[in-house]
Amino acid sequence: MSTVDIILKKKRGEELSSEDINYIVSGYTKGEIPDYQISALLMAVCFNKMNERETYDLTMVMARSGDMLDLSRINGVKTDKHSSGGVGDKTTLVLAPIIAACSVPVAKMSGRGLGHTGGTIDKLESIPGFRTTMSDEDFINNVNKHKIAVVGQTANLAPADKKLYALRDVTGTVDNQSLIASSIMSKKIASGADAIVLDVKCGSGAFMKDIESATNLAHMMVDIGKRAGRKVCAAITNMDQPLGYKIGNSLEVEEAIDTLKGKGPKDLTVLCYVLGSRMLYLANAAESIEKGADMVKEVIENGKALAKFEEFVEIQGGNRNVTKDYSILPTAKYTYDVIAQGGKFVKKIDAEMIGKAVLILGGGRLTKESKIDLSVGIELKCKVSESTKDGHIATVYSSSEEKAKKAVETVLKAYTLSDERQPVPKLLYACVD
Repeated sequence: MSTVDIILKKKRGEELSSEDINYIVSGYTKGEIPDYQISALLMAVCFNKMNERETYDLTMVMARSGDMLDLSRINGVKTDKHSSGGVGDKTTLVLAPIIAACSVPVAKMSGRGLGHTGGTIDKLESIPGFRTTMSDEDFINNVNKHKIAVVGQTANLAPADKKLYALRDVTGTVDNQSLIASSIMSKKIASGADAIVLDVKCGSGAFMKDIESATNLAHMMVDIGKRAGRKVCAAITNMDQPLGYKIGNSLEVEEAIDTLKGKGPKDLTVLCYVLGSRMLYLANAAESIEKGADMVKEVIENGKALAKFEEFVEIQGGNRNVTKDYSILPTAKYTYDVIAQGGKFVKKIDAEMIGKAVLILGGGRLTKESKIDLSVGIELKCKVSESTKDGHIATVYSSSEEKAKKAVETVLKAYTLSDERQPVPKLLYACVD
């Protein structure tokens, strides 16, 4: 078997065997196959695609390239949720305590933000003292005792994926759906959860820009999960505008807490019902998705979800009083109002551009090594179909006057206004079970 033969095989549009895929991924991970040969193969995959079996094999080889977390010592059906990335997406901060409050274990490894998309770990680290690393033993004990633990991904979780993704990023081979699906699912499978709910974002602020691409990706990931013996379903949701009104790490913690108090924005609240009800159903805690939604509603209304969030923050070293006093969170030095024409209606918000405005402020990463400012962000005052009223469409929170002015200009460009009210955008496009 030779690397060149495998490249030529895929170049001709032929199917790679399990042995071919294992040879290539293992060899590249060990440093035995050079970047330029893998780059050629990745480009051949982009042109000629992979079938379901090839995609599954690639996923499993990457998952097994490092640590496979054994959660068998955790009682019950272990649940996880993954978002394909968006702007203002703080659902994990809301969902994890909701599911744990329903006595279903949430054992979650999350990532950091990169580019215009935010990361759960960065948001949690804006809570003073919050620890996003712990030993496997502590992780398992926390889930058994408190039903919840959320940590950053370990360095040796699917190392083949990390190496391949870094190469894809600089060779124009990121957008192939088999490569995207295998990258996401290799980490989910290595993380050890039994039941996984996927939130596949679609729109201007997502990696998948259209419904067809998002639907294909969702089917592919659900197929991989089922082949791997996991319970998996996917929701395809709208990311043509930011989720909620607050974008930026500490601001999103505030909005997540508001949602747990039953006072969150409607789109974020509805999405948590959609995803949470399915997590409970897959975990056999609810006999139907409708019953799952009732359970989500109950723990929000009786305060158990908020209490679980406080418990979760405390056991991971953070200040539980953050739910009562938002001033505990990092606070930006400057605030600037973004003023547009009053008396209009919002026709469109470019979510990606809002994400880039947060990047300008220093609230996101251009590279994995970038240091981010947890205090900065943007609070939208009106979204699609809503009135601009007096023209105050957003507030920018910044640690730099110069960066704030650039962010204000970017936010203004992200908004499209109209004389006529637009319908409220659809949040949920479809579910793949």
